[in-house]
Amino acid sequence: MLSIRKLTKTYKTGDQALKAVDLEVPAGQVLALIGPSGAGKSTLIRCINRLVEPSSGEVWLDGSELTRLGAGGLRRARREMGMIFQEYALVERLTVMENVLSGRLGYVGFWRSFFRKYPQSDIDEAFRLLDRVGLLHMADKRADELSGGQRQRVGICRALIQNPKLLLVDEPTASLDPKTSRQIMRLITELCRERGLAAIINIHDVALAQMFVQRVVGLRLGSIEFDGPPDRLTPDVLTTIYGKEDWEATIQKVNEQESEEEPEQIEGAL
Repeated sequence: MLSIRKLTKTYKTGDQALKAVDLEVPAGQVLALIGPSGAGKSTLIRCINRLVEPSSGEVWLDGSELTRLGAGGLRRARREMGMIFQEYALVERLTVMENVLSGRLGYVGFWRSFFRKYPQSDIDEAFRLLDRVGLLHMADKRADELSGGQRQRVGICRALIQNPKLLLVDEPTASLDPKTSRQIMRLITELCRERGLAAIINIHDVALAQMFVQRVVGLRLGSIEFDGPPDRLTPDVLTTIYGKEDWEATIQKVNEQESEEEPEQIEGAL
């Protein structure tokens, strides 16, 4: 579904953020990108939807080469790629509902969006998504009245209302406490499973990645050092990706957290 071939990004400073990265992501798969700061995780995600322009290489989405599209073609292609940001990227003075509906801007045209004249079908879908993430009662609240976890759920709704084929998720838990982080990761993976969505999640927390995703890709200095299931993230592999540390303690933490998971916690995530 998503195919990345020899993707390279070199900045004007000469720093090489990505080094001929090859990656295939099939439909419906949720993948976590892990690695130290500066490994190229955010750059990779942003090169896919060309918020950052690659220096060379190819990105294909369902048979369309994104790296060759002009402005109009790229605008249409971005409809199929929902983006969830670390800092939420909400318009603070707008309501929750208005922020969610902004995910339809690529479909309704400038003037209809300017006057907030969205089709009833879009409004109905926005209500349904807010209900799904437990924020229906906050539809008319301003975004600046929300907590971090609530803002991130609004961002998730805004991405999903695009009806994308692929979710690109950049550090969704970086500004959240541990409990809310687990709730947000659980919510993202549940929604992807329900919709058959592929997702690439850039995340620093190795334990969260191991708990919630099907596949982990480890980046170091712009190159892929690991690609496989979470249970193959051994201390030796983590040392290769991050450097020497007590990784046995991290793996033990994951095992303990998984044993504590209860059904009612899933309800609490919504």
